[in-house]
Amino acid sequence: MDFGQAFAFVFEDEEWLKKVGIAGLIFLIPIVGIFVVLGWSLEITRRVIGNHPEPLPDWADFMDYLVKGLQVFVIGFVYMLPVVVLQTCSSGSLALLGSEDEAVITALSIISICFGCITFLYGLAVGLIFPAAIGNFAAKDELKAAFNFGEVFGIARENIGVYALVLLGSIVTGFIASLGAVACGIGIAFTSAYAYAVNGHLWGQAYNAALPGGGAAAAVESIPEPDPDFSDDF
Repeated sequence: MDFGQAFAFVFEDEEWLKKVGIAGLIFLIPIVGIFVVLGWSLEITRRVIGNHPEPLPDWADFMDYLVKGLQVFVIGFVYMLPVVVLQTCSSGSLALLGSEDEAVITALSIISICFGCITFLYGLAVGLIFPAAIGNFAAKDELKAAFNFGEVFGIARENIGVYALVLLGSIVTGFIASLGAVACGIGIAFTSAYAYAVNGHLWGQAYNAALPGGGAAAAVESIPEPDPDFSDDF
């Protein structure tokens, strides 16, 4: 993997300012915007997997990005569902801490701490596995590919070092995204758009490193030709 390239590729595109600028503006659209930008980042993943010469896509396929972004959200929700359940159980136990029985309070506190530890460890595991699921989805263009748990877990397990780098990258991009808050909060939309682009590139690189050439042909074939008339509207 070329870790640095994931952060630099955006600026190698002659129209990067326009493309990222549009992504930032779309990000500001309530509710819908974040899904569209997420779908745009998935398109970057597909292009990286397919070794496309122009990995930063334009905005010719707004609706397709919206659909794909919603699919990525569903994938993330399913993988994080156990965390939601654990946090609900933890919150339920904390609600009972009003008891005056010290033994009950101690037991519930221990249970809450245990739930917290399990949640942290599971979240860390998902941080390693989720990019593999997204890569599989992007390469095969089938939602079910993200839920082929045996294959996805195998990809992540056998390439743990690669996906650890992706996890590190997501932490770095999270910090970069937060930097936009200094510009009256609006700048965060544009730094977040850049962060999503970087994550998309990392997901694609990781999949190629895990399965060299795997899904590349399919990814290239599934990349639609941009509509010049639509692009010119921006």
